[in-house]
Parts: sequence; C-alpha cells; structure tokens
Amino acid sequence: MLEFVSYITTPLAVTASDITPGIRGDIWELILHAGPVVKLVIIVLILMSVGCWGIMLFKYLVLRSAVKESEAFLDIFWEESRLSHIFREAEKLPSSPIAEIFRSGYMELKKFSGQRKTASKAALDTRDASDIIDTQPYKIGNIQRALDQASISEQSRLEKNLSFLATTGSTAPFIGLFGTVWGIMESFRQIGLRGSANLATVAPGISEALIATAFGLVAAIPAVVAYNYFMGRIRMVSSEMENFSAEFLNIIERHFQSLKRNGSDNQ
Repeated sequence: MLEFVSYITTPLAVTASDITPGIRGDIWELILHAGPVVKLVIIVLILMSVGCWGIMLFKYLVLRSAVKESEAFLDIFWEESRLSHIFREAEKLPSSPIAEIFRSGYMELKKFSGQRKTASKAALDTRDASDIIDTQPYKIGNIQRALDQASISEQSRLEKNLSFLATTGSTAPFIGLFGTVWGIMESFRQIGLRGSANLATVAPGISEALIATAFGLVAAIPAVVAYNYFMGRIRMVSSEMENFSAEFLNIIERHFQSLKRNGSDNQ
C-alpha cells in the first residue's frame, strides 16, 4: 500500500518523446511535424532569406567593382589632358558610374562639335576646347541634363534589388509572427478538443510558434543590416558622382568663357 501511494505521488518527468510521438526535440523534427500553415510560413521565410543572401553577394561585387573602377577612372581623368583618350579609357571601365557620367557628357559635347562644319576632329583632344563649340548657353544646359540623366541612371542601377532587402527586413518578422499566432491558435484548439491543458497538448503548437518567429528574425536581421550598409556605400558613390558632374561642368563652362574671350579678342 505504501509503495502504491509513493508511486502515484511521485512526479513524472516529461520528455520531448512523451509529448508527441516521433518528435525527439530536434529543430528539424519539429519543422517536419509542424502544421501545413507553419510549414508554408517557414518555406516563404527560407526563400526570402536565400534571395536576400543572393542579392547581398551580387550587390557587394557590383559596388566593389564600381568603387574600384571609379578610383581608376578619376586617376586617368586628372592625369590625362586629352578628352578623346579619357573617353577610350572610360569605355574599358563599364562598372564605374563616374566613367559613365563622363561618357554621357563627352558624347553630348561631341554631338555639338559635329554641328560645326569648320571644327577639326583634333580639337576634341584638348581641354580648352576653343574650336569645338560656340558660346550659346543652352548647350551648357544640354550637357548638364545629360550628366544628370546619367547620374540618375547609375544610381538606379546601384540601388536595383535593394528594395527586396528592405521589404524582407520589414515584413519577415510579421510573417514569422503570423506563424507564431497560428501555432498558439492550434495549441488552444487542441486544448479545446482534448479538454485538457497539459504540456503534451500545448507543447507542439508552442514549438511551431517559436520556430516561425526564429525564422522570421533570421531572415529579417541580415536583410536590414545589409540594406543599411549598401545604402551607405551608394550614398558615398552618389556624392562622388555629384562632385564629378559639377567639376566636369565647370571645366566645360570655363572652356565656353575662354572661347568667348578669344572671340572678343579676335574682333
């Protein structure tokens, strides 16, 4: 009799295998035994995370090439005095946004030179450009618009696909939260069906809820960090593009002024 009383009053240890048959407590086992809704949430979060990591790797390579080639182009631009030679060197640096801005401005400048029948082809090889273009102000405006359009196009290229990182960073936690809420709902449903609130009833649903939350955070945190990092790098490159555009336009304006002075002196 004492042995029987001792048996029924001794607390029983509950293990993961006692909670749900086939679940040993391993995270992958919990995922396999999760409900269809939670599995769908986890699959969506995994796909979003994989997409983010692919974008992060690709964007890192793009920005690294852009920065490296831009530095090389600036060295060429400030060391070389012939615009035609700079243009040929810029064509060898397709990843440089600054080189693309120069190419756009140079092509616009060359377009003007073609309008003058008396301009020589060799006149494009000097920065004073006194024989290339006339002094009409609207041509400065055309060049500036070409530089601005190139800057906008290059910035859009650098920012391409970053919106997916921002979307993942802002929505992944809520998707995981949806899985959490669904797991808790499933736990309460099991309580209602079985009429009991023991650990074996509520543990599977709570486990599913925690797994969904974890996957949501795993997808969101790297996406937010990478988005902020890449946007910082892009802002730095954009600043360099603006500085170069302003400096290049100033050079052209000085050439216009030099042309105007030379024309006045000749008269």
